Formats: sequence, C-alpha cells, structure tokens
Amino acid sequence: MAASTPETAPTAKRDRTHYLYIAVIVAVALGIAVGMIAPDFAVELKPIGTGFVNLIKMMISPIIFCTIVLGIGSVRKAAKVGAVGGIALGYFTIMSLVALGIGLVVGNILDPGTGLAVTDAVKDAGHAQVDAEAKDTTEFLLGIIPTTFVSAFTEGEVLQTLLIALLAGFALQAMGNAGQPVLRGVEHIQRLVFRILGMIMWAAPVGAFGAMAAVVGSAGVDALKDLALLMVGFYITCVLFVFIVLGALLRIFTGLNILKLFKYLGREFLLILSTSSSESALPRLIAKMEHMGVSKPVVGITVPTGYSFNLDGTMIYMTMASLFIADAMGTPMSIGEQIPLLLFLFVASKGAAGVTGAGLATLAGGLQSHKPALVDGIGLIVGIDRFMSEARALTNFAGNAVATVLIGTWTKEIDRERVDEVLAGHLPFDEKTLLDTGHDEDIPADDIPEQGGDKALAKA
Repeated sequence: MAASTPETAPTAKRDRTHYLYIAVIVAVALGIAVGMIAPDFAVELKPIGTGFVNLIKMMISPIIFCTIVLGIGSVRKAAKVGAVGGIALGYFTIMSLVALGIGLVVGNILDPGTGLAVTDAVKDAGHAQVDAEAKDTTEFLLGIIPTTFVSAFTEGEVLQTLLIALLAGFALQAMGNAGQPVLRGVEHIQRLVFRILGMIMWAAPVGAFGAMAAVVGSAGVDALKDLALLMVGFYITCVLFVFIVLGALLRIFTGLNILKLFKYLGREFLLILSTSSSESALPRLIAKMEHMGVSKPVVGITVPTGYSFNLDGTMIYMTMASLFIADAMGTPMSIGEQIPLLLFLFVASKGAAGVTGAGLATLAGGLQSHKPALVDGIGLIVGIDRFMSEARALTNFAGNAVATVLIGTWTKEIDRERVDEVLAGHLPFDEKTLLDTGHDEDIPADDIPEQGGDKALAKA
C-alpha cells in the first residue's frame, strides 16, 4: 500500500500543472497578437518577461550547489567525478566543432546576405553591440574564481557556483560519516529550493506573455520579411543538427528515441520558447534528468558545465551570421578566411557564456577583434536576433539534455530500467516538488528508489 500512495498524489498534481502550461501556450499566442497589433505598447511589456526569467535565475545557484554537493558527497570515489568532467568537456568541444562545421556548409549553400543595403543607421547599431559585456578567455577563466565563498551565490555566476559546490562536495566526501548530517541538511535545503521553484512556475503565463509581446513588438514584420531567408535557414539547420546529429548519437549509444526524450522535456521546451532563455529551464532540466535515472554527479556536473561550454545553437548562429554579414557587406569570405574566424569565435564564445544576448555580443566582439570591417553589418541582424535566440536556446538545451544522457551512459551512471519507465510515462514527474522524495516523507528511506549517486545518501 505504501507504494500506491505516491502513485495517487502526483496524478492530481499533474492535472493542475497541465492547465498551467495550456495557459502558457495561450499567453504566447496573446503576446504575439499584442506585439503585432500594438507594437509600441508591447515593447513596454518587456520588464514582465524579464522579471519572470530573473525569478528563475535567482534559483539556479542554490539548485546547482545542492545537486552537486549531494551527488559528490554521496559518491565514495573522487575519480568518478573527474572522469565525468573530463568526458563532458571532451564531448562539448567535439560537438561545438561539429555545429560550426554544419553551419559553415549550410551558410555557404544558402548565401543569404547578398543584395541587402547597409545604411548609416545599420552601421551604428552594429558598432553599439561591440560594447557588450563579452569577456576574453583569460578574464573568463579568472572569473570562475569567486571573490568570496558566498559571492558565487549573490552574483549568479553558474561556473563560480559549480566550483564552490565541487569543493564542498569533495570536502564532505573526505569527511566520511562525519559529513552525513551536513548532507542531510543540504537535502532538506534542496527540497525547499525546488518547492519555491515550483511556486514561481505559476507565474510562467504572465512572463511568457510579456516576453513574447516585447519580442514581436520590437522586431516588426518588415524586419522578418527582409531577413526571412537567414532565419528560415538557421532554424532548419538547428532542426537538422538536433534530429539527425544528436538523434543519431542518442540512438547509437543509448538506444533511445530522441522524440521520446523531447516529449518528456516538452514543458521545458515550451518555457524556453516563451522566454527566449535556456537558463529558464536549467533548474527543471537538473530535476528531470535526476528523475529519469541519471545520477546526481553526472547531472550536477554535465548540465551546469554544458550551459557554458556546450553551445551548439550559438555555434551554428555565429557561423551563419558571419557568412551572412560578409555577403551583405559585399566582401564574401573564402574558406581560408572563414575557418580561422570561426575557430576564433569558438574560443571567444566560452568567454561570453552566461551573458544575456551572448550570441550577438560574442559575434560583435569576435568580428571587431578578427575582422573589424564586418562590424558595420551586425546592425542588419539586431532586429531579428531575439527570434534567432529562441532557436539558439532550444538547440543549446536539446544538446545539453542529450549530453547528460550520453555521459551518464558512458560512465555507467544511469538506471536504464528507470529511464524506460519514465519515458513510457509510468513514473510521472512530480511538478509540485520537482523531487522524487518531496511527496513521500512518510515512506521509509529503504523504500525510496535509489538512483546512481543517490544510493549512499538514500541509505544514510
């Protein structure tokens, strides 16, 4: 009977959140309508969308900290964590280069920028982007070290939080049994943080309405018509990369169907689509990957690191945008010029990780450093960058979700039986607590399903 109690409760909760995400879809449609009918008014609604995204961002650091500390602290061998990190970084580098290559091929085939006029206003808009907050690689690496132990949480830097969490996790691991009370305390904090996040999600329809209205209102229909070829080409390239490249990798190494995985993550994709921010779905991706059966250490290391290093959509965007601008400026680049520029942008993108509008900021900074004559043309894509950022964010998110499953499989830190059960819909995700144990406080610890790195903690 104990096993049937948690089965009954999530059903009612799931019905409630089902209406929440229907409301998000309606809000997106209303936002598009308002943006087209009253664009000036729609632009004024931007703070609503920004506020919702900021509410979620404020939860990212504590969620990452709790997830990694619990994961590493309950693993007996530190070498396992190092192996996960090494495999993740190697995979991210390879996939980023593959994304660059695909964008290069498609961009050269489409040749979308020919014939566009570059006015003085466009040039000014392009140069304005160079002042964005993108950092060079050295500053980026030094920026991983926080000023103080707690500043990683107050400044909202994902990699700084990752560093502090790794240090805390390894310290608790070395403490052995003496660290168990701390781990249990962190587990309770994690439950609290995820419960707060579940409450924030009820503001999603309002945030989605404001964000979508502002995007449509600021871009305008004329910009969409003029740059339709670039937008359509970029979206098609992202779709091909996700379903052919990532889908093939997932099928070959895990045997899973990428459509089933994306169906499981459908609400996260909707959230990203409505806010144009992949960060809005980061906490939920962590919770859902753990629920699916990937161990805490793999999820805790792969997801936050991937959000800074595994930017597949951004790689494709920078490649196609660079070729587009060069063609529009009447100075098309040869392959010999394209490859060095794109490799430079590949490195520069790591320094801009976490910056709002990082794709456009990195592109502007990269062109300014490597080929200044092309900076004038960046103004051509400023108007549609927000629409393209949605494809960037969706592709980046899909890449990180697939990477988490792949790395969990390669490190043997994934429960395949649980994966099949979850993707089949037999073990529904608890939308209220975002945790498997959040609704079964009355169940003995031995009855809680063990997942990878959670085993030692569940028994403690």
